[in-house]
Amino acid sequence: MSDPAGIDPSAMGEAAAANELMRLARQIAYHNRRYHAEDAPEISDAEYDALVRRNAELETAFPHLIRADSPSRAVGHEVSASPLRKVTHEVRMMSLDNAFTDEEVEEFVARVRRFLALPADAPVVMTAEDKIDGLSCSLRYEDGRLVRAATRGDGQVGEDVTANVAHIKDIPQELRSDSGVVPPAVFEIRGEVYMAKADFLALNAAQEEKGDKVFANPRNAAAGSLRQKDASVTAARPLRFLAHGWGAASAVPADTQWAMMQQIAAWGVPVSPLLTRCDDTAQMLAHYRSIQAQRADLPYDIDGVVYKVDSLEWQRRLGFVAKAPRWGMAHKFPAEQAETTVEAIDIQVGRTGKLTPVGRLRPVLVGGVTVTNVTLHNRDEIGRLGVRVGDRVVLQRAGDVIPQVVENLTREEDRPAYVFPDHCPECSSEAVAEEGEVDVRCTGGLVCPAQRTERLKHFVSRAALDIEGLGEKTIAEFFALGWLESPADIFRLRKRRDDIVGREGWKDKSVDNLLAAIEAKRQPDAARLLFGLGIRHVGAVTARDLLKRFVTLPALRAVAERAHGGDEEAKAELLGIDGVGPVVVEALGDFFHEPHNIAVWDDLLGEVSPPDFIVETRASAVAGKTVVFTGKLETMSRDEAKAQAEALGARAAGSVSPKTDLVVAGPGAGSKLKKAAELGIEVIDEAAWAEIFKAAG
Repeated sequence: MSDPAGIDPSAMGEAAAANELMRLARQIAYHNRRYHAEDAPEISDAEYDALVRRNAELETAFPHLIRADSPSRAVGHEVSASPLRKVTHEVRMMSLDNAFTDEEVEEFVARVRRFLALPADAPVVMTAEDKIDGLSCSLRYEDGRLVRAATRGDGQVGEDVTANVAHIKDIPQELRSDSGVVPPAVFEIRGEVYMAKADFLALNAAQEEKGDKVFANPRNAAAGSLRQKDASVTAARPLRFLAHGWGAASAVPADTQWAMMQQIAAWGVPVSPLLTRCDDTAQMLAHYRSIQAQRADLPYDIDGVVYKVDSLEWQRRLGFVAKAPRWGMAHKFPAEQAETTVEAIDIQVGRTGKLTPVGRLRPVLVGGVTVTNVTLHNRDEIGRLGVRVGDRVVLQRAGDVIPQVVENLTREEDRPAYVFPDHCPECSSEAVAEEGEVDVRCTGGLVCPAQRTERLKHFVSRAALDIEGLGEKTIAEFFALGWLESPADIFRLRKRRDDIVGREGWKDKSVDNLLAAIEAKRQPDAARLLFGLGIRHVGAVTARDLLKRFVTLPALRAVAERAHGGDEEAKAELLGIDGVGPVVVEALGDFFHEPHNIAVWDDLLGEVSPPDFIVETRASAVAGKTVVFTGKLETMSRDEAKAQAEALGARAAGSVSPKTDLVVAGPGAGSKLKKAAELGIEVIDEAAWAEIFKAAG
């Protein structure tokens, strides 16, 4: 792959940054789905982490370009089509930010100290434990009895695996109450379901002997074994469990992470034997190196060490960012490498028309995992590596997944260079790269079968119209029959009821259920509909921001068309929306300038009637308002204050303007307080803000 660091953000233009953020969002979302929802990862942990780090780097440099579908806002992936019942987590299951160097760990501790406004010499006690590479699971106990177990899924909705975990000996059906602390009325224990290395090898040997599928690695084996409709299959698999934390709890009978983990162990749920407390960064790094040295001899796979702030009160104050706690960090291990030969290079075409080269490899073991495929990302990456069919390459991996190519060992050999296609392999349309982009895309649009089906899948996906029963297989089937070519065709399927009934897998009830699900979306949420159209750079959050301003889709279209035609007032109106920059404005104009897109748009709005987009605010006195903090805050840091404002549905701004609704002023407030007085803006002190926060619950 290309250097994950890429171009220094300070040397990038806004358009180039937006394009790269778009590519990163889509790449990361795809690999999230492959890993979390399908248990079939395609890239290494190291490569995935490099993508996430690059995304964070660009978002820091260009915060106004943060996308609605940003990876920084996502946890895991929505659960795939599954026979298991879906479960909504009472408390979201978060992921962790990653560190890769000692310096990043030191900065993590320093960041905690800054956020809490601690003195430079104040100790920051942490817990440290090995990070097991398994499947996250939440165990809900009520009055000490296990009532539900669920996978993480996308962090908010997982799958019910209660019947399955009943066969995991490490998970008690009832918590021990003889530890001196009676289990609370409600307590969710969270941890990892995993398969020991020896058990994994024995399972694969048995599978191979029976002629059944063998698993790529212990993590996939554990995931596949736990997510079984038939619990008897799970019962036959040697699964284990280690707890690493908790979720919803009616009471927390200790005030530190360490004491709570000891209590969980006392209740009969195993925790890592390598869990320890560290008084400073030096001890944290020493424990990391100790675990790294033991890694090969541990009975289970790990991919790093997890640090957590020990004080639960500090954890509460630190809170969370979009998808991770501020009080936790995963310190990942370095990658592993191996050599193999590239036997073929295939081209895959995605929803946006992107041509992605995939290297087919001579099978090779990398850290005990057989690798056969690797993404080569784009034309520039192939050129940078000089990769050709027949080349000997070095692969790198950090977890039990497919790695990246880091070096071409035979690029100097006399062999013809690989010629990247200039026409789409699916529809033969011209394939080009836009100015400032490295990705080559098919220009066929909805003429291209690959793009049409992928765009239709996106249109009915959970984040868009969320039409139950219209999955990838059904879309592909109906597309092949000529019944689905555009979004509007979905709403005309009712005319084909008699044609659908009788096809394999379709009976009266299933057809009627599908048609009912479609009819239920005749008045869809306007923002979801806009997002579902797949307009470049218009993600779910951007779609909502646009509709908050314009309320209806026709109004948005009118302004976008005027802006594209050179109307500066219309362009300024779009640019005045938070989160909307020149790239989004250009993408909207380009979309509504294309006659084919207009035809699709008009056809669709002839079938559906989205109501006006009205936003419901949270139950808070400052929800939807703009708040400015100024002066010295005495009970919290500025970062914590801003985090509180965001938690209440308010926007924390850095300067006072006519758009400001409220100013929170501490001692030493100067020019901002004066400007607030000039503009007649309400000013309160820190104590009054604390009351607002408390009243909001």
